Amino acid sequence: MKTITQLKKRLALPQTSWQLCLLAAIGGFASAMLVVLFIFTIEGVQSFFLSEKDDYNSLTPLSRFQLPIIGAIVILFFAWLTGYKYIRSGIPFVLHRLKVANGVMPFRNTVNQFMGSAVALIAGFSVGREGPAVHLGAACTSYIGNKLNLPYNAIRSLSACGIAAGIAACFNTPIAAVLFVMEVILREYKVHIFIPVMIAAIVGSMTTSTIFGPTHEFGHFTAITINTDHYLALALLGIVLGFFAYIFNRYLILVIKHSAPFHIVSRILTAAIITGVLGYAAPYAMGTDLSAINFSLQNNFELQLLLGLLVAKVVMTIFALGLGIPGGIIGPILGIGAIAGTCGSVITSYFMTGDISASDFALMGMAGFMAATLNAPLAALLCVVELSDQIEIIVPAMIVITSACVFSGQFFGNRSIFIMQLEVQGLPYRRPPIEKTLQRIGVIGVMDENITLLHKATDATITTALINQNPQDNVICKITNADNQTEYIFYQQSKAKIDDVPTIEKHTLIPLSSQSTLAEAYLLLVKNRTGGVYIYQDNPDEIMGIISFDYIRLYLLKGNTY
Repeated sequence: MKTITQLKKRLALPQTSWQLCLLAAIGGFASAMLVVLFIFTIEGVQSFFLSEKDDYNSLTPLSRFQLPIIGAIVILFFAWLTGYKYIRSGIPFVLHRLKVANGVMPFRNTVNQFMGSAVALIAGFSVGREGPAVHLGAACTSYIGNKLNLPYNAIRSLSACGIAAGIAACFNTPIAAVLFVMEVILREYKVHIFIPVMIAAIVGSMTTSTIFGPTHEFGHFTAITINTDHYLALALLGIVLGFFAYIFNRYLILVIKHSAPFHIVSRILTAAIITGVLGYAAPYAMGTDLSAINFSLQNNFELQLLLGLLVAKVVMTIFALGLGIPGGIIGPILGIGAIAGTCGSVITSYFMTGDISASDFALMGMAGFMAATLNAPLAALLCVVELSDQIEIIVPAMIVITSACVFSGQFFGNRSIFIMQLEVQGLPYRRPPIEKTLQRIGVIGVMDENITLLHKATDATITTALINQNPQDNVICKITNADNQTEYIFYQQSKAKIDDVPTIEKHTLIPLSSQSTLAEAYLLLVKNRTGGVYIYQDNPDEIMGIISFDYIRLYLLKGNTY
Protein backbone atom coordinates (compact mmCIF):
# COMPACT_ATOMS: atom_id res chain seq x y z
CA MET A 1 0.00 0.00 0.00
CA LYS A 2 2.81 2.38 0.89
CA THR A 3 4.57 1.59 -2.41
CA ILE A 4 1.41 2.37 -4.40
CA THR A 5 1.01 5.67 -2.54
CA GLN A 6 4.62 6.57 -3.32
CA LEU A 7 3.99 5.71 -6.97
CA LYS A 8 0.98 8.03 -7.08
CA LYS A 9 2.97 10.82 -5.44
CA ARG A 10 5.66 10.42 -8.05
CA LEU A 11 3.20 10.45 -10.94
CA ALA A 12 1.42 13.48 -9.49
CA LEU A 13 4.46 15.64 -10.23
CA PRO A 14 5.05 16.90 -13.79
CA GLN A 15 8.41 15.16 -14.14
CA THR A 16 9.78 12.48 -16.43
CA SER A 17 9.75 9.17 -14.56
CA TRP A 18 10.40 5.57 -15.48
CA GLN A 19 7.09 4.66 -13.82
CA LEU A 20 5.10 6.79 -16.26
CA CYS A 21 7.20 5.48 -19.16
CA LEU A 22 6.45 1.90 -18.12
CA LEU A 23 2.74 2.64 -17.89
CA ALA A 24 2.93 4.34 -21.31
CA ALA A 25 4.47 1.19 -22.82
CA ILE A 26 1.81 -1.03 -21.23
CA GLY A 27 -0.97 1.32 -22.28
CA GLY A 28 0.49 1.64 -25.78
CA PHE A 29 0.50 -2.14 -26.22
CA ALA A 30 -3.06 -2.49 -24.91
CA SER A 31 -4.26 0.35 -27.15
CA ALA A 32 -2.54 -1.16 -30.20
CA MET A 33 -4.12 -4.55 -29.53
CA LEU A 34 -7.54 -2.92 -29.31
CA VAL A 35 -6.88 -1.21 -32.66
CA VAL A 36 -5.77 -4.58 -34.09
CA LEU A 37 -9.07 -6.11 -32.93
CA PHE A 38 -10.89 -3.18 -34.54
CA ILE A 39 -9.07 -3.70 -37.86
CA PHE A 40 -9.60 -7.48 -37.78
CA THR A 41 -13.32 -6.89 -37.19
CA ILE A 42 -13.59 -4.64 -40.25
CA GLU A 43 -11.49 -6.76 -42.59
CA GLY A 44 -13.02 -10.01 -41.34
CA VAL A 45 -16.57 -8.91 -42.13
CA GLN A 46 -15.53 -7.29 -45.44
CA SER A 47 -13.97 -10.58 -46.57
CA PHE A 48 -17.44 -12.13 -46.74
CA PHE A 49 -18.73 -9.82 -49.48
CA LEU A 50 -15.73 -7.98 -51.00
CA SER A 51 -13.13 -9.55 -53.28
CA GLU A 52 -10.44 -7.30 -51.74
CA LYS A 53 -10.28 -4.91 -48.82
CA ASP A 54 -12.26 -1.70 -49.56
CA ASP A 55 -12.93 -2.85 -53.14
CA TYR A 56 -16.57 -1.76 -53.36
CA ASN A 57 -16.37 -1.80 -57.15
CA SER A 58 -16.68 -5.59 -56.92
CA LEU A 59 -20.28 -5.17 -55.71
CA THR A 60 -23.25 -4.62 -57.97
CA PRO A 61 -24.55 -1.02 -58.18
CA LEU A 62 -27.71 -2.00 -56.27
CA SER A 63 -25.62 -3.60 -53.50
CA ARG A 64 -23.53 -0.45 -53.22
CA PHE A 65 -26.72 1.55 -52.73
CA GLN A 66 -28.15 -0.84 -50.15
CA LEU A 67 -24.99 -1.44 -48.11
CA PRO A 68 -24.75 2.00 -46.42
CA ILE A 69 -28.46 1.87 -45.53
CA ILE A 70 -28.03 -1.52 -43.88
CA GLY A 71 -24.97 -0.17 -42.07
CA ALA A 72 -26.93 2.87 -40.87
CA ILE A 73 -29.64 0.64 -39.40
CA VAL A 74 -27.03 -1.36 -37.47
CA ILE A 75 -25.35 1.85 -36.22
CA LEU A 76 -28.72 3.16 -35.04
CA PHE A 77 -29.41 -0.14 -33.27
CA PHE A 78 -26.29 0.24 -31.11
CA ALA A 79 -27.15 3.90 -30.51
CA TRP A 80 -30.67 2.87 -29.45
CA LEU A 81 -29.27 0.38 -26.94
CA THR A 82 -27.64 3.28 -25.09
CA GLY A 83 -30.65 5.58 -25.40
CA TYR A 84 -28.92 7.85 -27.95
CA LYS A 85 -27.05 9.48 -25.04
CA TYR A 86 -23.55 8.18 -25.72
CA ILE A 87 -23.13 8.70 -29.45
CA ARG A 88 -20.42 11.37 -29.34
CA SER A 89 -17.09 9.97 -30.37
CA GLY A 90 -13.96 10.63 -32.38
CA ILE A 91 -11.14 13.15 -32.07
CA PRO A 92 -13.26 16.24 -31.19
CA PHE A 93 -14.91 14.33 -28.34
CA VAL A 94 -11.50 13.15 -27.10
CA LEU A 95 -10.25 16.75 -27.15
CA HIS A 96 -13.28 17.78 -25.12
CA ARG A 97 -12.79 14.99 -22.54
CA LEU A 98 -9.10 15.81 -22.17
CA LYS A 99 -9.99 19.37 -21.21
CA VAL A 100 -13.01 18.78 -18.96
CA ALA A 101 -12.48 15.24 -17.64
CA ASN A 102 -8.69 14.70 -17.76
CA GLY A 103 -9.02 12.21 -20.60
CA VAL A 104 -11.45 9.81 -18.91
CA MET A 105 -13.75 8.30 -21.56
CA PRO A 106 -17.27 7.03 -20.75
CA PHE A 107 -17.52 3.30 -21.39
CA ARG A 108 -20.73 3.47 -23.45
CA ASN A 109 -19.29 6.10 -25.78
CA THR A 110 -16.33 3.78 -26.35
CA VAL A 111 -18.62 0.84 -27.17
CA ASN A 112 -20.55 3.00 -29.64
CA GLN A 113 -17.25 4.17 -31.13
CA PHE A 114 -15.94 0.64 -31.63
CA MET A 115 -19.13 -0.92 -32.99
CA GLY A 116 -20.47 2.11 -34.85
CA SER A 117 -17.19 2.95 -36.58
CA ALA A 118 -16.55 -0.68 -37.49
CA VAL A 119 -19.98 -0.91 -39.11
CA ALA A 120 -19.51 2.46 -40.86
CA LEU A 121 -16.19 1.38 -42.36
CA ILE A 122 -17.58 -2.01 -43.36
CA ALA A 123 -20.60 -0.37 -45.01
CA GLY A 124 -18.46 1.94 -47.16
CA PHE A 125 -19.04 5.31 -45.49
CA SER A 126 -16.31 7.84 -46.25
CA VAL A 127 -14.83 7.97 -42.74
CA GLY A 128 -11.40 7.07 -41.38
CA ARG A 129 -9.97 4.55 -38.96
CA GLU A 130 -7.83 7.04 -37.05
CA GLY A 131 -10.78 8.68 -35.24
CA PRO A 132 -11.84 5.39 -33.64
CA ALA A 133 -8.15 4.53 -33.02
CA VAL A 134 -7.68 7.81 -31.13
CA HIS A 135 -10.84 7.28 -29.08
CA LEU A 136 -10.08 3.63 -28.34
CA GLY A 137 -6.46 4.38 -27.41
CA ALA A 138 -7.46 7.18 -25.03
CA ALA A 139 -10.22 5.04 -23.49
CA CYS A 140 -7.91 2.06 -23.00
CA THR A 141 -5.11 3.96 -21.26
CA SER A 142 -7.46 6.11 -19.17
CA TYR A 143 -9.17 2.91 -18.01
CA ILE A 144 -5.80 1.57 -16.84
CA GLY A 145 -5.10 4.82 -15.00
CA ASN A 146 -8.53 4.81 -13.38
CA LYS A 147 -8.24 1.18 -12.25
CA LEU A 148 -4.93 2.07 -10.57
CA ASN A 149 -6.59 5.17 -9.05
CA LEU A 150 -3.79 7.37 -10.42
CA PRO A 151 -3.83 11.17 -10.18
CA TYR A 152 -5.82 12.84 -12.92
CA ASN A 153 -2.78 14.60 -14.36
CA ALA A 154 -1.18 11.17 -14.87
CA ILE A 155 -4.38 9.81 -16.44
CA ARG A 156 -4.38 12.78 -18.80
CA SER A 157 -0.79 11.97 -19.80
CA LEU A 158 -1.68 8.30 -20.28
CA SER A 159 -4.63 9.29 -22.48
CA ALA A 160 -2.22 11.23 -24.70
CA CYS A 161 -0.02 8.12 -24.83
CA GLY A 162 -2.99 5.98 -25.86
CA ILE A 163 -3.86 8.43 -28.63
CA ALA A 164 -0.30 8.29 -29.99
CA ALA A 165 -0.29 4.50 -29.82
CA GLY A 166 -3.65 4.33 -31.62
CA ILE A 167 -2.53 6.55 -34.50
CA ALA A 168 0.85 4.82 -34.79
CA ALA A 169 -0.88 1.44 -34.82
CA CYS A 170 -3.37 2.62 -37.44
CA PHE A 171 -0.91 4.14 -39.94
CA ASN A 172 2.46 2.72 -38.81
CA THR A 173 3.70 6.30 -38.51
CA PRO A 174 5.06 6.72 -34.94
CA ILE A 175 6.79 10.08 -35.48
CA ALA A 176 3.72 11.65 -37.05
CA ALA A 177 1.64 10.21 -34.20
CA VAL A 178 3.82 11.95 -31.60
CA LEU A 179 3.66 15.26 -33.47
CA PHE A 180 -0.10 14.91 -33.92
CA VAL A 181 -0.62 14.46 -30.17
CA MET A 182 1.58 17.44 -29.29
CA GLU A 183 0.37 19.72 -32.10
CA VAL A 184 -3.33 18.91 -32.31
CA ILE A 185 -4.41 17.11 -29.13
CA LEU A 186 -2.39 18.65 -26.28
CA ARG A 187 -1.28 21.76 -28.19
CA GLU A 188 1.81 22.05 -26.00
CA TYR A 189 5.30 20.56 -25.79
CA LYS A 190 6.31 19.30 -22.35
CA VAL A 191 9.25 16.92 -21.95
CA HIS A 192 7.65 14.95 -19.13
CA ILE A 193 4.76 14.07 -21.50
CA PHE A 194 6.75 14.00 -24.74
CA ILE A 195 8.91 11.02 -23.76
CA PRO A 196 6.06 8.70 -22.59
CA VAL A 197 4.06 9.63 -25.70
CA MET A 198 7.06 8.71 -27.83
CA ILE A 199 7.39 5.34 -26.07
CA ALA A 200 3.69 4.59 -26.52
CA ALA A 201 3.88 5.45 -30.25
CA ILE A 202 6.89 3.16 -30.71
CA VAL A 203 5.14 0.28 -28.93
CA GLY A 204 1.94 0.83 -30.90
CA SER A 205 3.76 0.87 -34.22
CA MET A 206 5.88 -2.19 -33.36
CA THR A 207 2.80 -4.12 -32.26
CA THR A 208 0.91 -3.69 -35.52
CA SER A 209 4.09 -4.06 -37.60
CA THR A 210 4.63 -7.45 -35.97
CA ILE A 211 1.07 -8.54 -36.77
CA PHE A 212 0.44 -6.93 -40.19
CA GLY A 213 4.01 -6.51 -41.42
CA PRO A 214 6.28 -3.44 -41.55
CA THR A 215 5.12 -2.06 -44.91
CA HIS A 216 2.54 0.69 -45.42
CA GLU A 217 -0.65 0.27 -47.40
CA PHE A 218 0.49 3.09 -49.69
CA GLY A 219 2.81 1.16 -51.96
CA HIS A 220 2.73 3.77 -54.73
CA PHE A 221 4.98 6.23 -52.90
CA THR A 222 8.36 4.55 -53.15
CA ALA A 223 10.35 6.54 -55.73
CA ILE A 224 10.26 10.34 -55.48
CA THR A 225 11.23 12.19 -58.67
CA ILE A 226 10.35 15.79 -57.74
CA ASN A 227 13.09 18.35 -58.50
CA THR A 228 13.49 22.12 -58.28
CA ASP A 229 11.74 22.62 -61.63
CA HIS A 230 8.49 21.54 -59.94
CA TYR A 231 8.67 23.91 -56.95
CA LEU A 232 6.59 26.70 -58.50
CA ALA A 233 3.90 24.21 -59.47
CA LEU A 234 3.97 22.81 -55.91
CA ALA A 235 3.54 26.28 -54.41
CA LEU A 236 0.52 26.87 -56.66
CA LEU A 237 -0.82 23.44 -55.71
CA GLY A 238 -0.49 24.42 -52.05
CA ILE A 239 -2.49 27.61 -52.62
CA VAL A 240 -5.28 25.65 -54.32
CA LEU A 241 -5.26 23.08 -51.51
CA GLY A 242 -5.45 25.85 -48.92
CA PHE A 243 -8.57 27.28 -50.56
CA PHE A 244 -9.99 23.78 -50.96
CA ALA A 245 -9.40 23.06 -47.25
CA TYR A 246 -11.28 26.23 -46.32
CA ILE A 247 -14.24 25.18 -48.49
CA PHE A 248 -14.20 21.66 -47.04
CA ASN A 249 -14.09 22.85 -43.41
CA ARG A 250 -16.74 25.50 -43.99
CA TYR A 251 -19.30 23.18 -45.52
CA LEU A 252 -18.66 20.39 -43.04
CA ILE A 253 -19.38 22.84 -40.21
CA LEU A 254 -22.50 24.11 -41.99
CA VAL A 255 -23.84 20.56 -42.29
CA ILE A 256 -23.16 19.92 -38.59
CA LYS A 257 -24.80 23.20 -37.59
CA HIS A 258 -27.95 22.94 -39.70
CA SER A 259 -28.51 19.22 -39.06
CA ALA A 260 -28.21 19.50 -35.26
CA PRO A 261 -31.96 20.14 -34.65
CA PHE A 262 -32.90 16.87 -36.37
CA HIS A 263 -33.00 13.52 -34.59
CA ILE A 264 -30.03 11.20 -34.98
CA VAL A 265 -32.16 8.60 -36.81
CA SER A 266 -33.06 10.97 -39.66
CA ARG A 267 -29.47 12.27 -39.85
CA ILE A 268 -27.85 8.83 -40.05
CA LEU A 269 -30.35 7.57 -42.64
CA THR A 270 -29.86 10.71 -44.75
CA ALA A 271 -26.10 10.16 -44.71
CA ALA A 272 -26.66 6.54 -45.74
CA ILE A 273 -28.88 7.48 -48.68
CA ILE A 274 -26.39 10.11 -49.92
CA THR A 275 -23.53 7.60 -49.62
CA GLY A 276 -25.59 4.93 -51.38
CA VAL A 277 -26.54 7.19 -54.28
CA LEU A 278 -22.99 8.41 -54.82
CA GLY A 279 -21.60 4.90 -54.31
CA TYR A 280 -23.98 3.64 -56.99
CA ALA A 281 -22.25 5.91 -59.52
CA ALA A 282 -18.74 6.26 -58.02
CA PRO A 283 -17.76 3.09 -56.13
CA TYR A 284 -14.15 4.20 -55.64
CA ALA A 285 -15.33 7.11 -53.49
CA MET A 286 -16.65 4.67 -50.90
CA GLY A 287 -14.56 3.64 -47.92
CA THR A 288 -11.73 5.49 -46.24
CA ASP A 289 -8.88 6.39 -48.64
CA LEU A 290 -7.07 3.42 -50.18
CA SER A 291 -9.61 2.70 -52.92
CA ALA A 292 -9.78 6.34 -54.06
CA ILE A 293 -5.99 6.71 -54.07
CA ASN A 294 -5.46 3.53 -56.08
CA PHE A 295 -8.08 4.53 -58.64
CA SER A 296 -6.74 8.08 -59.05
CA LEU A 297 -3.18 6.88 -59.62
CA GLN A 298 -4.23 4.18 -62.08
CA ASN A 299 -6.33 6.68 -64.08
CA ASN A 300 -4.13 9.73 -63.70
CA PHE A 301 -4.59 10.94 -67.28
CA GLU A 302 -8.38 11.08 -67.11
CA LEU A 303 -8.98 14.52 -65.60
CA GLN A 304 -12.77 14.34 -65.87
CA LEU A 305 -12.86 11.01 -64.04
CA LEU A 306 -10.58 12.39 -61.33
CA LEU A 307 -12.67 15.52 -60.85
CA GLY A 308 -15.84 13.43 -60.64
CA LEU A 309 -14.23 11.16 -58.06
CA LEU A 310 -13.01 14.21 -56.13
CA VAL A 311 -16.47 15.77 -55.96
CA ALA A 312 -18.08 12.46 -54.95
CA LYS A 313 -15.48 11.85 -52.23
CA VAL A 314 -15.82 15.36 -50.80
CA VAL A 315 -19.63 15.26 -50.73
CA MET A 316 -19.63 11.76 -49.22
CA THR A 317 -17.21 12.76 -46.49
CA ILE A 318 -18.91 16.05 -45.60
CA PHE A 319 -22.34 14.47 -45.24
CA ALA A 320 -21.12 11.31 -43.49
CA LEU A 321 -19.16 13.19 -40.82
CA GLY A 322 -21.50 16.18 -40.68
CA LEU A 323 -24.59 14.05 -40.12
CA GLY A 324 -23.04 11.99 -37.35
CA ILE A 325 -21.63 8.80 -38.87
CA PRO A 326 -18.99 7.60 -36.34
CA GLY A 327 -15.47 7.60 -37.76
CA GLY A 328 -12.38 9.69 -38.37
CA ILE A 329 -11.60 12.49 -40.77
CA ILE A 330 -7.89 11.99 -41.46
CA GLY A 331 -8.33 8.95 -43.70
CA PRO A 332 -10.79 10.69 -46.03
CA ILE A 333 -8.77 13.91 -46.20
CA LEU A 334 -5.69 11.91 -47.17
CA GLY A 335 -7.75 10.38 -49.96
CA ILE A 336 -9.17 13.75 -51.02
CA GLY A 337 -5.70 15.32 -50.93
CA ALA A 338 -4.27 12.50 -53.05
CA ILE A 339 -6.99 12.89 -55.69
CA ALA A 340 -6.53 16.67 -55.74
CA GLY A 341 -2.77 16.24 -56.06
CA THR A 342 -3.22 13.82 -58.94
CA CYS A 343 -5.49 16.35 -60.67
CA GLY A 344 -2.70 18.88 -60.11
CA SER A 345 -0.21 16.60 -61.84
CA VAL A 346 -2.47 16.28 -64.89
CA ILE A 347 -2.92 20.06 -65.14
CA THR A 348 0.80 20.66 -64.58
CA SER A 349 1.66 18.29 -67.42
CA TYR A 350 -0.20 20.65 -69.80
CA PHE A 351 2.24 23.47 -69.00
CA MET A 352 5.50 21.67 -68.23
CA THR A 353 7.59 19.26 -70.21
CA GLY A 354 9.37 16.34 -68.67
CA ASP A 355 8.26 13.63 -66.30
CA ILE A 356 5.41 14.66 -63.99
CA SER A 357 4.86 11.88 -61.47
CA ALA A 358 1.22 11.51 -60.43
CA SER A 359 2.21 9.64 -57.25
CA ASP A 360 4.54 12.45 -56.20
CA PHE A 361 1.85 15.07 -56.64
CA ALA A 362 -0.67 12.83 -54.90
CA LEU A 363 1.66 12.66 -51.89
CA MET A 364 2.06 16.43 -51.95
CA GLY A 365 -1.72 16.78 -52.10
CA MET A 366 -2.08 14.59 -49.04
CA ALA A 367 0.44 16.71 -47.13
CA GLY A 368 -1.01 20.09 -48.09
CA PHE A 369 -4.66 19.22 -47.62
CA MET A 370 -4.08 17.50 -44.28
CA ALA A 371 -1.97 20.41 -43.00
CA ALA A 372 -4.49 23.08 -43.99
CA THR A 373 -7.58 21.13 -42.87
CA LEU A 374 -6.24 20.17 -39.45
CA ASN A 375 -3.93 23.18 -39.04
CA ALA A 376 -1.20 20.67 -38.24
CA PRO A 377 1.78 21.34 -40.55
CA LEU A 378 4.38 19.32 -38.63
CA ALA A 379 2.16 16.27 -38.25
CA ALA A 380 1.30 16.40 -41.97
CA LEU A 381 4.96 16.73 -42.95
CA LEU A 382 6.06 13.77 -40.84
CA CYS A 383 3.07 11.74 -42.01
CA VAL A 384 4.04 11.94 -45.70
CA VAL A 385 7.72 11.37 -44.87
CA GLU A 386 6.88 8.13 -43.06
CA LEU A 387 4.31 7.01 -45.63
CA SER A 388 6.79 7.47 -48.49
CA ASP A 389 9.91 6.34 -46.58
CA GLN A 390 11.72 9.11 -48.49
CA ILE A 391 13.64 11.81 -46.64
CA GLU A 392 13.97 13.72 -49.94
CA ILE A 393 10.29 14.57 -49.76
CA ILE A 394 10.79 17.07 -46.91
CA VAL A 395 11.59 20.22 -48.91
CA PRO A 396 8.85 19.77 -51.57
CA ALA A 397 6.33 18.86 -48.88
CA MET A 398 7.27 21.94 -46.86
CA ILE A 399 6.65 24.14 -49.90
CA VAL A 400 3.15 22.73 -50.37
CA ILE A 401 2.34 22.75 -46.64
CA THR A 402 3.50 26.31 -45.98
CA SER A 403 1.73 27.76 -49.00
CA ALA A 404 -1.47 25.85 -48.16
CA CYS A 405 -1.49 26.86 -44.47
CA VAL A 406 -0.54 30.49 -45.03
CA PHE A 407 -3.06 31.02 -47.83
CA SER A 408 -5.85 29.19 -46.01
CA GLY A 409 -5.27 30.93 -42.70
CA GLN A 410 -4.26 34.40 -43.89
CA PHE A 411 -6.91 35.00 -46.52
CA PHE A 412 -9.81 32.89 -45.25
CA GLY A 413 -9.22 32.60 -41.51
CA ASN A 414 -9.32 28.82 -41.73
CA ARG A 415 -8.68 26.93 -38.49
CA SER A 416 -8.38 23.33 -37.35
CA ILE A 417 -11.51 21.41 -38.25
CA PHE A 418 -11.45 19.81 -34.80
CA ILE A 419 -11.66 23.17 -33.04
CA MET A 420 -14.44 24.28 -35.38
CA GLN A 421 -16.36 21.07 -34.66
CA LEU A 422 -16.04 21.58 -30.91
CA GLU A 423 -17.32 25.13 -31.17
CA VAL A 424 -20.32 24.35 -33.37
CA GLN A 425 -21.27 21.40 -31.14
CA GLY A 426 -20.98 23.51 -27.99
CA LEU A 427 -18.33 21.29 -26.38
CA PRO A 428 -15.92 23.25 -24.12
CA TYR A 429 -12.28 22.70 -24.90
CA ARG A 430 -10.56 25.72 -23.34
CA ARG A 431 -9.50 26.26 -19.76
CA PRO A 432 -8.14 29.49 -18.23
CA PRO A 433 -4.32 29.69 -18.12
CA ILE A 434 -4.29 29.39 -14.31
CA GLU A 435 -6.30 26.17 -14.43
CA LYS A 436 -4.13 24.78 -17.24
CA THR A 437 -1.03 25.42 -15.13
CA LEU A 438 -2.52 23.86 -12.01
CA GLN A 439 -3.94 20.92 -13.98
CA ARG A 440 -0.43 19.57 -14.56
CA ILE A 441 0.22 18.67 -10.91
CA GLY A 442 -1.67 16.27 -8.65
CA VAL A 443 -2.62 17.20 -5.10
CA ILE A 444 -1.20 13.99 -3.67
CA GLY A 445 2.27 15.00 -4.82
CA VAL A 446 2.35 18.38 -3.07
CA MET A 447 -0.02 17.98 -0.11
CA ASP A 448 1.25 18.94 3.33
CA GLU A 449 1.37 15.85 5.55
CA ASN A 450 2.73 17.61 8.65
CA ILE A 451 -0.43 17.59 10.75
CA THR A 452 -1.15 17.92 14.47
CA LEU A 453 -4.53 16.19 14.68
CA LEU A 454 -6.75 16.98 17.68
CA HIS A 455 -9.91 15.16 18.75
CA LYS A 456 -12.68 16.96 20.69
CA ALA A 457 -10.36 19.87 21.34
CA THR A 458 -11.23 22.83 23.55
CA ASP A 459 -10.19 26.42 22.99
CA ALA A 460 -7.41 25.96 25.52
CA THR A 461 -5.94 22.85 23.87
CA ILE A 462 -6.16 24.50 20.45
CA THR A 463 -4.35 27.60 21.72
CA THR A 464 -1.69 25.44 23.37
CA ALA A 465 -1.23 23.42 20.19
CA LEU A 466 -0.84 26.58 18.11
CA ILE A 467 1.70 28.03 20.54
CA ASN A 468 3.74 24.83 20.75
CA GLN A 469 3.46 23.74 17.13
CA ASN A 470 6.48 23.37 14.89
CA PRO A 471 6.65 25.91 12.06
CA GLN A 472 5.85 23.17 9.53
CA ASP A 473 2.90 21.67 11.45
CA ASN A 474 -0.76 22.33 10.73
CA VAL A 475 -3.20 22.19 13.65
CA ILE A 476 -6.37 20.39 12.61
CA CYS A 477 -9.30 19.31 14.76
CA LYS A 478 -11.47 16.36 13.81
CA ILE A 479 -15.13 16.75 14.80
CA THR A 480 -18.48 15.11 14.08
CA ASN A 481 -21.13 17.61 13.03
CA ALA A 482 -24.89 17.59 13.71
CA ASP A 483 -25.48 15.38 10.62
CA ASN A 484 -23.08 12.77 12.08
CA GLN A 485 -20.50 13.55 9.40
CA THR A 486 -16.80 13.99 9.97
CA GLU A 487 -15.36 17.47 9.50
CA TYR A 488 -11.80 18.75 9.74
CA ILE A 489 -11.26 22.25 11.09
CA PHE A 490 -8.02 24.01 10.17
CA TYR A 491 -6.67 26.54 12.69
CA GLN A 492 -4.25 29.35 11.86
CA GLN A 493 -2.72 32.24 13.75
CA SER A 494 -2.93 35.52 11.86
CA LYS A 495 -1.93 39.15 12.45
CA ALA A 496 -3.26 42.24 10.73
CA LYS A 497 0.04 43.99 11.60
CA ILE A 498 3.39 42.72 12.84
CA ASP A 499 2.97 44.14 16.35
CA ASP A 500 -0.64 42.99 16.80
CA VAL A 501 -1.66 40.16 19.10
CA PRO A 502 -2.23 37.09 16.95
CA THR A 503 -5.80 35.96 16.46
CA ILE A 504 -6.96 32.43 15.72
CA GLU A 505 -8.72 31.80 12.41
CA LYS A 506 -10.52 28.57 11.70
CA HIS A 507 -11.59 27.11 8.36
CA THR A 508 -13.62 24.04 7.58
CA LEU A 509 -11.51 21.99 5.19
CA ILE A 510 -13.20 20.80 2.01
CA PRO A 511 -12.72 17.09 1.12
CA LEU A 512 -10.91 16.39 -2.15
CA SER A 513 -9.99 13.05 -3.75
CA SER A 514 -6.31 12.15 -3.98
CA GLN A 515 -6.79 11.75 -7.76
CA SER A 516 -7.51 15.47 -8.15
CA THR A 517 -5.16 18.14 -9.43
CA LEU A 518 -4.38 21.56 -8.03
CA ALA A 519 -6.90 22.95 -10.53
CA GLU A 520 -9.78 21.26 -8.66
CA ALA A 521 -8.42 22.51 -5.33
CA TYR A 522 -8.15 26.03 -6.73
CA LEU A 523 -11.74 26.01 -8.01
CA LEU A 524 -13.03 24.93 -4.60
CA LEU A 525 -11.17 27.71 -2.78
CA VAL A 526 -11.00 30.62 -5.20
CA LYS A 527 -14.38 32.10 -4.25
CA ASN A 528 -13.33 32.81 -0.64
CA ARG A 529 -9.60 32.91 -1.45
CA THR A 530 -8.82 31.40 1.94
CA GLY A 531 -9.00 28.10 3.80
CA GLY A 532 -7.93 24.79 2.35
CA VAL A 533 -8.84 21.28 1.28
CA TYR A 534 -8.00 17.97 2.88
CA ILE A 535 -6.94 15.03 0.75
CA TYR A 536 -8.40 11.56 1.18
CA GLN A 537 -7.73 8.36 -0.73
CA ASP A 538 -10.60 5.90 -0.31
CA ASN A 539 -12.45 6.99 2.82
CA PRO A 540 -13.50 10.67 2.98
CA ASP A 541 -13.28 10.46 6.77
CA GLU A 542 -9.54 9.72 6.68
CA ILE A 543 -7.19 12.63 6.06
CA MET A 544 -3.91 12.14 4.16
CA GLY A 545 -2.80 15.76 4.01
CA ILE A 546 -3.95 19.29 3.31
CA ILE A 547 -3.45 22.01 0.71
CA SER A 548 -4.18 25.58 1.69
CA PHE A 549 -5.15 28.39 -0.64
CA ASP A 550 -2.01 30.19 0.53
CA TYR A 551 0.09 27.35 -0.90
CA ILE A 552 -1.69 27.57 -4.28
CA ARG A 553 -1.21 31.33 -4.33
CA LEU A 554 2.50 30.92 -3.54
CA TYR A 555 2.84 28.24 -6.23
CA LEU A 556 1.36 30.57 -8.83
CA LEU A 557 3.53 33.49 -7.73
CA LYS A 558 6.77 31.50 -7.81
CA GLY A 559 5.93 29.72 -11.04
CA ASN A 560 6.30 26.06 -11.93
CA THR A 561 9.45 24.74 -10.26
CA TYR A 562 8.97 21.16 -11.46
